[in-house]
Amino acid sequence: MLTYDLEAEGLRGLNSSLQRQTIDTNQNNWEVVNPKGSHAIAVGLDAEIEVTVRGSTGYYCGGMNQQATIHVEGSVGPGVAENMMSGVIIVDGDASQYAGATGHGGLLVVKGNASSRCGISMKGIDIVVHGNIGHMSAFMAQAGNLVVCGDAGDALGDSLYEAWLFVRGSVKSLGTDCIEKEMRQEHIALLQDLLARAESDAKPEDFKRYGSARQLYNFDVDSNTIY
Repeated sequence: MLTYDLEAEGLRGLNSSLQRQTIDTNQNNWEVVNPKGSHAIAVGLDAEIEVTVRGSTGYYCGGMNQQATIHVEGSVGPGVAENMMSGVIIVDGDASQYAGATGHGGLLVVKGNASSRCGISMKGIDIVVHGNIGHMSAFMAQAGNLVVCGDAGDALGDSLYEAWLFVRGSVKSLGTDCIEKEMRQEHIALLQDLLARAESDAKPEDFKRYGSARQLYNFDVDSNTIY
């Protein structure tokens, strides 16, 4: 494992070194020390490497990630895993606003709580939050799965498309066009796999599933008040 002191050597050097890695590199394990809340740590990676950040980060940690596994031993600021394509990002602490926003693929695990707009406009990413999530989460979510082992705030799934939302606790309110849906065996199997990958001991049978009522796909003048 190569140790990189972010305070001493700077962010530009770290991201430049990480982005140069390829799948056949000999240096595939990295340790980042003294992050001290720095923004944009480990962004734009595209290699099967492992990066461990020893501490909390600021904005956009792991943004645009492909293939890499990033483990943050702390909390993260807004936009963790923003526009992630593949790979895994694990956050031991809490996540601020819009975690996993516009993510196309991969797995984001938040072992604490996530703030507002978690999974906004998600496009295929899987997100598992061990704790609670804030208001307007999964707003306009198009594809992927959002799993919440705790409670969800106001307007969950507002204007969502075909993403699946699973919540074990209470939901303060559902957003426009979001409804509770049947939990079939296929959903239990999917949820069991995601919980196992996220190292959660929650039971799939304890969750409820939410999805789109599909009433906003086409304009209906009689329903204009909900647009």
